[in-house]
Amino acid sequence: MAVLRAGLLGVGSMGRHHARILRDIEGVELVAIADPGGDPFRVAGGIPLLADVDELIAARIDIAVVAIPTRFHASAALALAEAGVHTLVEKPIADDSESGLRVSEAFETRGLIGAVGHVERFNPALQQLRRRLAEGDAGAVYQIATRRQSTFPARIGDVGVAKDLGTHDVDLTAWVAQSQYWSISAQTAFKSGRAFEDMIAMSGRLGSGIITNHLVNWLSPMKERITMVTGERGTFVADTAAGDLTFHANGTELLEWESVSNFRGVSEGDVTRFAFAKREPLRAELEAFRDAVLGEQTELSTMREATHTLAVVESALESASEGGKLVRIGRESL
Repeated sequence: MAVLRAGLLGVGSMGRHHARILRDIEGVELVAIADPGGDPFRVAGGIPLLADVDELIAARIDIAVVAIPTRFHASAALALAEAGVHTLVEKPIADDSESGLRVSEAFETRGLIGAVGHVERFNPALQQLRRRLAEGDAGAVYQIATRRQSTFPARIGDVGVAKDLGTHDVDLTAWVAQSQYWSISAQTAFKSGRAFEDMIAMSGRLGSGIITNHLVNWLSPMKERITMVTGERGTFVADTAAGDLTFHANGTELLEWESVSNFRGVSEGDVTRFAFAKREPLRAELEAFRDAVLGEQTELSTMREATHTLAVVESALESASEGGKLVRIGRESL
């Protein structure tokens, strides 16, 4: 396997994990790290800490990971594209979908791999879920609902919960269902005194007709990462924090209780918790990035897909600002 010279831009809360894994995966050599804010977690080790993306490019890198604050994503990615460096940018791809589209086109026109770190695609529970849905285990899918809530992370200062956390749920839903969003509506709340929302409830519909619901907030003392898919044969529940997947099947036994049997809906059936290997999602994502650069097909989020995800969230915020009106998703980002 060819060895790819890797550069890492940003060694904060997320970048430190990229550094750990880039040092460890086969076929990659971490040769350069840059962060204008210093090295708070002391992950550089024997690698000199560079000042910015220009110095990172000067280190003659083949691939780069961008893990700096969202407002700097687009400018850093455009510089790397201009230099011919294959790049994975942490989500969201940019501050706004217009910038995201510009970044996407910069990589596409140069024939470079441009990916975005929607790491939930590599969560073992969701990978199992996607495969089982594709094989028809749930039958026709009716609804995908997610809950993603936790305390406020002090490190996030330039976006609200919708672009930071909500993009995870929008991307994973479209990816699991293999269908893009068609429309969205939303409500938001501002409870922490910041300029950005800290709670959002989104309701949408995919092009396939599947109904979607997403509850996302930074106001909960407990951490929850749940994806539920309801279909004609039952409901899958993926706990992505634990990497667990459970299926609640519709019952097939006849009911003898008259008041219940008069209702012609579903009944409780068997519950199955699946056993499968559980790899660290970020490691799997970075290995997929390496493989994509080497010419293999992967499940990485492309920059164009990530731009669509950001456009969906922007449409949700637009909806919320206008009282929850229904917003059709523009197709120009696809």
